[in-house]
Amino acid sequence: MSEKKSSIISASPKVRKFARELGANIEKIRGSQRAGRVSEDDVKSFIKESFTKVIAKKEPAITSEKETKEIQKYDHSEFGEVDIQPIPRIKKIARKYLVKSWTEIPHVTQHDEVDITEMEQFRNSLRDIHTGKIVKTTPLSFIIRALVKALIDFPIFNSSLDIANEKMILKKYFHIGIAVDTPHGLMVPKIRDADKKDINTISSDLKRVSEACRNLKIDKKEFFGGSMTVTSLGCIGGSFFTPIINYPEVAILGVGRSSKKNVYYEDKYQTRIMLPLSLSYDHRIIDGAEAARFCNDLKENLGKDFAYKLAV
Repeated sequence: MSEKKSSIISASPKVRKFARELGANIEKIRGSQRAGRVSEDDVKSFIKESFTKVIAKKEPAITSEKETKEIQKYDHSEFGEVDIQPIPRIKKIARKYLVKSWTEIPHVTQHDEVDITEMEQFRNSLRDIHTGKIVKTTPLSFIIRALVKALIDFPIFNSSLDIANEKMILKKYFHIGIAVDTPHGLMVPKIRDADKKDINTISSDLKRVSEACRNLKIDKKEFFGGSMTVTSLGCIGGSFFTPIINYPEVAILGVGRSSKKNVYYEDKYQTRIMLPLSLSYDHRIIDGAEAARFCNDLKENLGKDFAYKLAV
């Protein structure tokens, strides 16, 4: 009959006392000395490894909807009357893309203003050559043309990242996403081949896709394959904000409401029409200097020489 050997940890009284003071179980420490004898360094290494494991097991910062739901333990009705309604289907579809974009893409937002005085004078003077009636053309049509010109000059903004293969996908097409506010939620259809269309055609396309979204009569394929997105609050109000990049794109342009301001222009103070712009970009692929140059290009395209720049 064989007897089981008792595994007694070899350590000096001094080392055992050191382990007790640190709260370490000497029986769980593997010794590095001869015959497995435990030293003070072994105790220190054991404490360090244990501490690292505890840190690794701690919950990360709240980044997902599931984690947010888990911390909401209380009942809101305990504090007063509430009305519980289902989340609209469009918003449920959009939220996973928004969470993915916000948690995975390092956003940087740059704010700037562009002088659109001459552009607005021209836009408000447009008339039908046959009837003489004023032609209503949204400023967004001009902004899309200006954005396409900037994308041609700065192709890095018309790209997507392939992280797995560490590649950049530079797109040769110019499909501009437009954020459309609908009763069902925000939708982002595309103005396809915007580089091949004039102001009037873009304006017509904007009306067409906006109506299709509001009536839920748009093909879901129209929401994919974009170059860059424009989200405008001009018709509602507000100036600067932080738009979230429409994944897998790498940038988005936010447009606020234009307003008249007293600015220093041509050696004197004048009242000019200024348009606030908010450019959010993916800092993994776009640097601040590139974003500043991109904004400057947009400002030139919409500025006093807009007619020449945009070939209108």
